[in-house]
Amino acid sequence: MIHTVFDILAWTGGILGGLWVRRHWLAAAPAPTLTGHPFYFACAVVGAVLGAVALGTANMALSGVPGVGRSIVGGLLGAIVAVELYKRCRGVSGSTGIVFVVPLALGIAIGRVGCLVSGLDDFTYGVPTTLPWGWDFGDGVPRHPVQLYESLVMTGFLVWFLAALAGGRPLARRHGFAVFVGVYAVQRFAWEFLKPYPTVAGPFNLFHLACLALGLYAGAMIIGRRSGQDAR
Repeated sequence: MIHTVFDILAWTGGILGGLWVRRHWLAAAPAPTLTGHPFYFACAVVGAVLGAVALGTANMALSGVPGVGRSIVGGLLGAIVAVELYKRCRGVSGSTGIVFVVPLALGIAIGRVGCLVSGLDDFTYGVPTTLPWGWDFGDGVPRHPVQLYESLVMTGFLVWFLAALAGGRPLARRHGFAVFVGVYAVQRFAWEFLKPYPTVAGPFNLFHLACLALGLYAGAMIIGRRSGQDAR
């Protein structure tokens, strides 16, 4: 129940924050309209849901945990794949992702707190630790609060992004979505070493590989735009 409350707060706050930022700082930002591209957002939502469930459930199965899982990194990866396929099929060019940066960053920052307070059942906790900030998820064992780590990084990124937009910095305006994806991928890749998930390739688990894919995507988008090519 508590997780659902935080999910509602996360995405309501993210959407409202995104609308406010778009109105004040991104009025001229490119984004497909519902009239011109009625299936753009539908593709993003379907891709996000499929990616989140597929990766989350696969990781639970590998861990020997029954049930259907959800994964933020899987949702982000799924949405990107779906939207890029849609854009290629419909001939949509240019950057369209910047309007989603604030909703995603704020939604993750708030939502991860819900994961933190949901206890062991959420299966997003870290490995045991002796550090003074170790978090007891209900079984008396202090663990890395990796959800909090992620929330703090996303909050820091959000502060930087809003300040950069207000200051008109090109990095935020031209590459905002790619920078968000890159930052999320790097920090999530790091925290995965502090989670009790099974590895699938050397020291890497399933989410490590997904983060590598996101990082490569972000780098390609930034390099592509600097070379004058279209990017998301």
